[in-house]
Amino acid sequence: MTEAPHGATATTRALWFTGPRVAALGEESLAPPGPGEAQVATLWSAISRGTERLVFEGRVPRSEWERMRAPFQQGAFPFPIKYGYCAVGRVEAGPTDMLGREVFCLHPHQARFNAPIDALRLLPANTPPRRATLAANMETALNALWDSGASAGDRIAIVGAGVLGLLIASLAARLPGAEVLVVDKEPLRAAIAESFGARFVAAAEFTPETQAPADAVFHTSASAPGLALALACAGMEAKIVEVSWHGEGETPVPLGGAFHAKRLSIVSSQVGRIAPSQRARWNYARRLDKALELLSDARLDALITREVAFDDLPRETRSILAPDATGLATVIAY
Repeated sequence: MTEAPHGATATTRALWFTGPRVAALGEESLAPPGPGEAQVATLWSAISRGTERLVFEGRVPRSEWERMRAPFQQGAFPFPIKYGYCAVGRVEAGPTDMLGREVFCLHPHQARFNAPIDALRLLPANTPPRRATLAANMETALNALWDSGASAGDRIAIVGAGVLGLLIASLAARLPGAEVLVVDKEPLRAAIAESFGARFVAAAEFTPETQAPADAVFHTSASAPGLALALACAGMEAKIVEVSWHGEGETPVPLGGAFHAKRLSIVSSQVGRIAPSQRARWNYARRLDKALELLSDARLDALITREVAFDDLPRETRSILAPDATGLATVIAY
């Protein structure tokens, strides 16, 4: 990337998915910011593994191509496409009162970019830039908690201890008197869940019939066995909130057994719409600002388990988004 004199056009680089499981850095022009815009030098971005894996593999259903457009996406599904929505950077051109300020933006992986001022959210003083890359995931977790209707004193089960499941656990455990259970096939995630005040049980050792029935259940594993386990955790007339996005293909749902006798409900939660319970009073900016504020908790640093240099991203993307990839969040250092 080259820097240009003030007022001149420069170049920048961005990550593109150019074919199934193929990524490359592309160079493009970057004009000075226009009226109502700011130019941001990216410090960190994060890969949202669930969604970006589906994009990287070309598994976004045709019916969802328009709904799944990211705010500053370029290209079109399936390929080539510039995709992503977890960027944190420092304003280097634009309004005087924003110069030098650190901001979050729903922008793809790119070294420098221009964005409208109202698309940039200032970081709270207690939320460091590296951790702020989790803001989009925290927004999703907050929206899911609203969709569940979970409240103080509830028994809450979370099936899937990826980044999203653990963020939901971190929020649910703050509810007064809540009893939060996290189930996952990876025992190494127990320490993180327990640091939030949740109880952890490895999936191989979990028997729902020996547990107290849950008042609210979250499923975040994007798998048929995980969904079956979530249904088995639910108590009478409980709500199972499906937070995973499964992409193309079919996911079997076990609707036999006690599903009807227990009058269970499976509801979707998707961050693209604010939960109905909050929609009359909240907008997207308020929700994103709250997500950034909630990331002031230093315990959440444990969710970032890998760091990759931007220059190495095309080579590393395949391993980061592999179906059997270990670890939790991956952040990109610019």
